[in-house]
Parts: sequence; structure tokens; C-alpha cells
Amino acid sequence: MSIYDKAHDLAKALKQSGEVEEITAAMKLVDADPEAKRMLDEFRQRQMDVQQRMMSGDMPQQEEIESMEKLFEVLSSNLNVRRLFDAERRLSVIIEDVNKIITESLQHLYGTSQ
Repeated sequence: MSIYDKAHDLAKALKQSGEVEEITAAMKLVDADPEAKRMLDEFRQRQMDVQQRMMSGDMPQQEEIESMEKLFEVLSSNLNVRRLFDAERRLSVIIEDVNKIITESLQHLYGTSQ
């Protein structure tokens, strides 16, 4: 089996995971709440804008960071949004763990194995 076949198998396993199912279910609940959806969309857009600016070297002002933190707190008070954030965090941990496993398997190539 090729590496690409295994990558496709991993992608399929991720799509079928409980974490992705939980994200999908939480997104449906958020989509059914127009105010929560509007606020979440606004938050994600602002988050993306800040990240793009940071990648170009433009660091956000303290007021902007505090504003984003407050918006996150308000969003997290909505149980459906919090459920979505929690499910996204769990999936992110899985992706980080998989990336770490792959990276560690190649460390010997660069003399950094432990």
C-alpha cells in the first residue's frame, strides 16, 4: 500500500470519527440559531483577518486582542457554540498528534532523533 493510499485511509477515518460527527451536529445546532450563527461568523471573520495580518507582520493591538477574547467569552456562553468549540478543539488535538507522529518518524533523517 502506498503512502498516498494510507493518507486517504487516514482522511476517511477522520471524516468518520466521532469528533467530526460531533462538529457536524454542533454546527447544525448553531446554524439553527441565527444570532449565534451571525456572531460566530463575525468572530471567525475577525479571527481570520487578525491571523492574516499577523502572517504579514502586523501584530494586533491589545484592545483588539481583548475585544476578541470578550467575543469568544460571549460566544462560549452559548451551549451550542461551546459544544462546537470543544469538538473543534478535540479534532485539533488529534490532527496535532498525527502530525507529531509523522514528524517524529522522520527525525532520524536530520539527526534530531532522541
